[in-house]
Amino acid sequence: MRVVSWEETLTEQEKRRAREQLEQLLERQARLGHSDVVTYYPPEAIAQRDLFALAGTHVDGTQWAVGDCDHRFPLQSISKVFTYALALEDNGREATLTRVGVEPSGDPFNALEFDETNRRPHNPMVNAGALVAADILGGADVDEKVARLLERMRIYAGNPELEVDQELLDAMLADADRNLGISYYMRSLGMLVGEVEDILRVYLSACSVHVTAAELSEMGATLANGGENPRTGERAMARTYVRDVIGVMFTCGMYDAAGQWANDVGIPAKSGVSGGIMAAIPNQVGLSVFSPGLDQHGNSVRGINVFRELSDRFGLHIFADPAETQLGRLGGRVWPEPEPEPEPGALDPEPRDDLPDDGVVPVAIEGAATV
Repeated sequence: MRVVSWEETLTEQEKRRAREQLEQLLERQARLGHSDVVTYYPPEAIAQRDLFALAGTHVDGTQWAVGDCDHRFPLQSISKVFTYALALEDNGREATLTRVGVEPSGDPFNALEFDETNRRPHNPMVNAGALVAADILGGADVDEKVARLLERMRIYAGNPELEVDQELLDAMLADADRNLGISYYMRSLGMLVGEVEDILRVYLSACSVHVTAAELSEMGATLANGGENPRTGERAMARTYVRDVIGVMFTCGMYDAAGQWANDVGIPAKSGVSGGIMAAIPNQVGLSVFSPGLDQHGNSVRGINVFRELSDRFGLHIFADPAETQLGRLGGRVWPEPEPEPEPGALDPEPRDDLPDDGVVPVAIEGAATV
């Protein structure tokens, strides 16, 4: 049985209101310029600079999609979530942890850096960790591993037509020098055991799968719904490992800006250099944004702005006041602007009148009760 966060599923009024919110949010963010954009990947994506899509899928199956939600784009690094999920199922939690950690690295996603103490990649959301996850997938050969991954992705997305884009895969394989270098170095250290070219093909095949923003939000909602697709009822992964996947998304999913994201936005998410961001809020909703302009970390500039506003305005930060954590259940309520930060020192305690003039707290008398 699916777990729904509210006492009942959304009413028609709430569904309309939630769609209005997303439309207004998309319109506000679309008006912003491109001054914060550092790059596009690939560079030809600059021709798509104005594409902008925002979608959400609730755990009751309700879906909203606004903007360019019919545009298909490659998952790229977002695919690491699903490779890791299947690796967990194939190997179990403890065995997987011996091969790839769950600690944020603080380094770029393609860095040649590892957890030297445990001789493993820092986490499965960086390239090194995703390559290990691809290495330990069950399957007799590359084709079987890719087929198993693709089958699961289709269930997550609710689209049985998802395919590997062979043209994109060939282009990435031809430009894979850094990933090859990382792979051969890891194999020299015993972190990889399979054939490097095979491991890389599995990893990049997953990266090359194209989705729409609506499908990506459904993939997030499947995670939010305990591994069961809320629209089709099909199970994409065992509930046992959902917490592991969402947990590592929260701490490691946004490249080397993951710590800032966890602090400011507080929503489990994973980004990709194609401009997509997928989020999963457990027992509530899956969200996605697509906009190809990237910041210095490789995250979508508009996507970051959208999620920051969702977090601030609608209380979606996982540590937000529980009274503010409802998206869609608004009725006629008008949401207030976020409260301004207090001035420095505003929360300091008031001076005490019972202190001596010099402000020094008297030393406790010997023998008096202390805590």
